[in-house]
Amino acid sequence: MNLRIMLWSGLGVVLILLAVGGAWLLSLPAGALAAAQPAIDAKEAEATLAALKPPKRQRPLIAIIGINDGTETTDYLMPYGILRRADVADVVALATLPGPMKLHPALQIEPDATTAAFDAGHPDGADYVIVPAMMRDDDAGVLKWIRGQATKGATVIGICAGAKVVGASGLLDGKRATTHWYSLSELSEEHPTIRYVADRRFVVDRGVATTTGITASMPMMLTLIEAIAGRDKAEAVSRDLGLAQWDARHDSSAFKFTRSFALTAIGNTLAFLDHEQLGIRLTPGMDEVSLALVADAWSRTYRSGAVTFAGREGSVVSGDGLRILPDQIATDWPAQRLVPVMVDPRPAKALDQALQDISARYGTRTTDFVAMQLEYPRTGR
Repeated sequence: MNLRIMLWSGLGVVLILLAVGGAWLLSLPAGALAAAQPAIDAKEAEATLAALKPPKRQRPLIAIIGINDGTETTDYLMPYGILRRADVADVVALATLPGPMKLHPALQIEPDATTAAFDAGHPDGADYVIVPAMMRDDDAGVLKWIRGQATKGATVIGICAGAKVVGASGLLDGKRATTHWYSLSELSEEHPTIRYVADRRFVVDRGVATTTGITASMPMMLTLIEAIAGRDKAEAVSRDLGLAQWDARHDSSAFKFTRSFALTAIGNTLAFLDHEQLGIRLTPGMDEVSLALVADAWSRTYRSGAVTFAGREGSVVSGDGLRILPDQIATDWPAQRLVPVMVDPRPAKALDQALQDISARYGTRTTDFVAMQLEYPRTGR
């Protein structure tokens, strides 16, 4: 009798949980493709460029900061690679502590210096400080350093959920800002004086810039290049990136926690027995921005993770001087578990190919799931 009661009770609990879960899923909105947005008003674009002009040096000094144990991959590497190839500023990749940086969700690197070493070499501070998303928004050393750089006159740029780090430093209080769609509620709740701006991939207000999701750092960096070196230079870099349009226009309403997003996350998580480690061979001179985007995308499927490999220990130097550490030492990788070779190595094209390859391997729902995480506008299939 007791066993029967326990079984019926257990079944009742399961049915209640299923009913609650089903009701929650039904309450979520359906997904939608991003709609084309009107061009940015010329006065707004001019004001943005004026606000991003180099505050101190003719050839600016740009510092990208991260923590060693959990800085977002593309948020950190995309600004580095784009700015280094543009060659309009001196760019330094920093970590709070000595040693390698473990990026999230993929890749590990050797940064150029620590924040302490940077401060010793540049007591007057940077012109720009780029703040990626980090696994911890409240790292005391990061917050103190960002505030110190702002006091010395640096323009601070929060990439994606890096806005939460900038917000925790107090530099966003009372200012207009944006962030990754998933972090918006948290940012607003923790910093109620911030004025959220919708339908813009980046927002600049009184010495602080913020962007929407991960891929928004590409148009943000091109706009920064234009502010530093002019439109012609920015257009040349955009062609090198394979990006045709890069102003601030954005359809914020297309990015939200949808029913399809939730179902894909649940389904792909439950398929853990089929989870794959997909290899990417590190080669000298490879494009670090394309590598970051591709590794990031494949590591967000919930079906796979990207693993880099090389035939020897030690760092492999990218095309713009980044030292990348292999996750594994191997001369080869099973062919069926290699990330497809990039046909067009330009970063924007490499990401588009990665999304197509993800569709071929796991289906379009997983591709949409990844694109939503990256906050990557897709106006068509």
